[in-house]
Amino acid sequence: MTSASSPGVYVSLDDLIALEYRGRKVSFLPRQPVHSLLSGRFASRMRGRGLNFEEIRDYRAGDDVRSIDWKVTARLQKPHIRVFNEERDRQTILVVDQRLSMFFGSRLAMKSVTAAQAASIGAWRVLGVGDRVGAIIFGDRDLVEVSARRSRATVLQMLSAIVAQNQALGVGRGLVSAPAMLNTALEHALRRALHDAVVVIISDFDGADDATRKMIGAMAQHNDVVALLVHDPLQSDLPPSASMTVTDGELQIRLEVGRDSVRKNISQATEERLKGVFALTQELGVPVLPLSAAEETAAQLRRLLGAMPARHGRGGGHRGAEATLG
Repeated sequence: MTSASSPGVYVSLDDLIALEYRGRKVSFLPRQPVHSLLSGRFASRMRGRGLNFEEIRDYRAGDDVRSIDWKVTARLQKPHIRVFNEERDRQTILVVDQRLSMFFGSRLAMKSVTAAQAASIGAWRVLGVGDRVGAIIFGDRDLVEVSARRSRATVLQMLSAIVAQNQALGVGRGLVSAPAMLNTALEHALRRALHDAVVVIISDFDGADDATRKMIGAMAQHNDVVALLVHDPLQSDLPPSASMTVTDGELQIRLEVGRDSVRKNISQATEERLKGVFALTQELGVPVLPLSAAEETAAQLRRLLGAMPARHGRGGGHRGAEATLG
């Protein structure tokens, strides 16, 4: 990557708008296809649309006996049922990381660009199925909240905020890495996701700790939480050469990764962080899906989250792919 204008270094609003149709086959719906990583042994079963309690009334001929409220029936000595109204739509909250730790990429794109693309594809997809979508976009200095609504203007507001945070990244721009901003963003998400929401966290999870796990666990009790772990393969497989040059297109930094002590520290820190994030699946039942900055984003999402069922019974031979860091 040699220029700040390179597509993989920064994103523009036009770039993210152009992704509207790239996610058509990505399923962010509660009812996941059977070959999706969000079904079966890979993740907890996604909830269906919620039900709002409306009233308790006397039982009438034709009512479903499964709706009988036995406590009220016993107290009043007459059959009564609980009446619910189905929620018309569902709220999806995208938590999008645009910190300095995300400003790294070795092949195709910066992790920050991959996260922005994934958020855009997700936002357009949720809007396309008629649900509400909102976002919490955070950097090292601050965060932006966009309330969940079912409108194109809301998606454009989200994408504009992502672009602003993304284009503020860079070496020598006065930014200081702030690992604690991950938990700050999750605190905001926890306040917004009260029940039956879908929360998609798109981050490298730099700064994840016990407080992170507790907040994600609290959200997962009443909502469906999915973690997209954005990763670059170079962070797990350092080159054997004595040094490597990192650039944002403006400034360059030379890292001496050939030294055993440096390689060990970088590899150990990366391994511990990834292990802690992947443990969320076993501990909390939260799907953790690796999203590589070295591969095209839309294709990965189709593979990881599953494609929409094909019409007229086609595409039944499609197999889900095992998720690996590459």
